[in-house]
Amino acid sequence: MNTNKTVITRFPPSPTGAIHIGNVRTMIFNHLFALQNNGHMVVRFEDTDRARSKKEFEPLITEGLAWLGITDFDQPTRQSERTHIYRSYIEKLIAEDKAYVSKEEPKEAGQRDTVIRFKNPNKKVKFNDIIRGEISVDTTDLGDFIIAKSLDEPIYHFAVVVDDYEAGITHVIRGEDHISNTPRQILIQQSIGASMPKYAHLPMVLGPDKSKLSKRHGSTSLQDLMKAGYLPNAVFNYLTLLGWHPKEGEEQEIFTPDELVQEFKLEDVQKAGAVFSEEKLRWINKQHLLKLSDGVFFSKVKESLPTEITNLPEYSENRLARLLPELRERISVFSDIKTMAEEGELEYFFEQPGYFAESLIWKKSDKISTKKHLESICKILSDLDEGDWEDKLSIKDTIWPYAETNGKGDVLWPLRYSLSGADRSPDPITLLFVLGKTESLQRIKEAISKLES
Repeated sequence: MNTNKTVITRFPPSPTGAIHIGNVRTMIFNHLFALQNNGHMVVRFEDTDRARSKKEFEPLITEGLAWLGITDFDQPTRQSERTHIYRSYIEKLIAEDKAYVSKEEPKEAGQRDTVIRFKNPNKKVKFNDIIRGEISVDTTDLGDFIIAKSLDEPIYHFAVVVDDYEAGITHVIRGEDHISNTPRQILIQQSIGASMPKYAHLPMVLGPDKSKLSKRHGSTSLQDLMKAGYLPNAVFNYLTLLGWHPKEGEEQEIFTPDELVQEFKLEDVQKAGAVFSEEKLRWINKQHLLKLSDGVFFSKVKESLPTEITNLPEYSENRLARLLPELRERISVFSDIKTMAEEGELEYFFEQPGYFAESLIWKKSDKISTKKHLESICKILSDLDEGDWEDKLSIKDTIWPYAETNGKGDVLWPLRYSLSGADRSPDPITLLFVLGKTESLQRIKEAISKLES
């Protein structure tokens, strides 16, 4: 029990699979609120559904928390290991005539003929929701509701009240789909002598079509986002914005976790559902990606490169390092690197391309003039010092006067194609910079040879 009223929140996932994005958002709000109030968050596995709950799913949850940088919790507890505690509370309620064993008429084979029901005092209960204001419910319609299937099998409503009471939970921050559970839980709290925690019911996380977010909408779990190469700070940032925004008039959207601890206000959470947009998440991830140091970005890129690229004959970390500015500009999430590789947008950086000579010719130009332009560019670039190849601007300043004088398309198209062998690729200046002097000149000479033959 929490006698000194330190703020304690809780995150109680069921270990039945990957963590849904809506649950992650709830967990982040609990974490932020606890930190703001110098409290802490309790994590427990609600595994009373023995058929669906599996211990092998528990690491998905704890690893997800660690990935997001959330470590302000003790060793998680399991409801399945607390059966004796629930039993003692149930026996006490029965002894006090606040609950009873009810004989049931089974409606189908195998159904229980006895359950334990709570003796409903049939009264109104009120609670002040931090987000939604005062809520009043007449519990008469609930009847004498079931709290356990047997002395050793409490149902969710009962177990969660006992757990919250014994953990000293001061604030229950959860999804709005739990509002209907609250009146039952308040009655149980009163029956066992537990004080009522403060409630905050969060808006649902919706798909783009405004229906409840589900697998048909695409990525719906934290594990999906982790596998896709999103940055943890970006996911933390975006999910906090699902249902909450900074003060009116403040346009900031990019936050670090520490900034969110300072800015987040539970009472400012909206009541309406929050629409999950992967497009917006990608944009926020891009902003965080742009802030990564070169060293961290390089490391992440290396992790994301498929072996089909790293096994290419000209692959080297030195050339990859020269490619980083281009990648940082083009990708929004690290899985985009794999997509680029699959679409043939990376291999020409690490392997001399193959193509037909005709592809080098720009529109109405011809082989003779195209060969002449490539020979001239090759001579200009050959005279460029090695040190000048370290600067894209120096490379551009070297060839640009010739291109402007002789037609940019007639000059730059064959130059770009000789370097990439692709109809779509970065501009020739970028290609020259990444490939370096030796490889660039070799590829241009190979193009000239193709035109000669």
